Amino acid sequence: MQIYADRFPRAARQLATDLIVVVWVYLWIRAASWLHDRVGELADAGRTLENAGTGLADNLADVGSRVGRVPLVGDELTGPFEQAAGAARSVAAAGQEQQDLVGELALVLAATMLLLPLGLVLFGWLPLRVRWIRRASAAARLRGVPAGSDLLALRALATRPLGTIAALGPDVAAGWRRGDPAVTDALAELELRALGLRGRR
Repeated sequence: MQIYADRFPRAARQLATDLIVVVWVYLWIRAASWLHDRVGELADAGRTLENAGTGLADNLADVGSRVGRVPLVGDELTGPFEQAAGAARSVAAAGQEQQDLVGELALVLAATMLLLPLGLVLFGWLPLRVRWIRRASAAARLRGVPAGSDLLALRALATRPLGTIAALGPDVAAGWRRGDPAVTDALAELELRALGLRGRR
């Protein structure tokens, strides 16, 4: 009973940690997406400027083309309209450039916001999780092997806290050296519990 009482808190902690990491990453992604959208709204002014400049340029070009059909003075009157249309196209181009700049800024800010939290997950939590998975998988394989208890017991003697080992009895090390099956099994159970695994059935 003590084996399972010790096991569930460890398994629960592992599951809770995984869920916390997933939720934490999700919230940072949502926050970065929100920041991207908010900064992206600054592009509305550039979009308005582009549309106004394009519309004005088209209207001026249309008026210039109609004025150009006026006999005798048409060519002379077309020039100012063409120049004004060119200036309006420059305004439209400036609006487009502003939109591009805002889009790049929104992307850079969102990526920068995600850099630290994702870096902590990829280079901090994930390697630890992978290492635990490898250790737990190896221990699970040893659990079903006849000589696996010896290796698990040796691992427990080498890595578990002295106080935890001493709680198993006063002669744990001597019993393990003698090959006492009860001591070996107790140490193996201790290592399995530390990894959040069930003992041998």
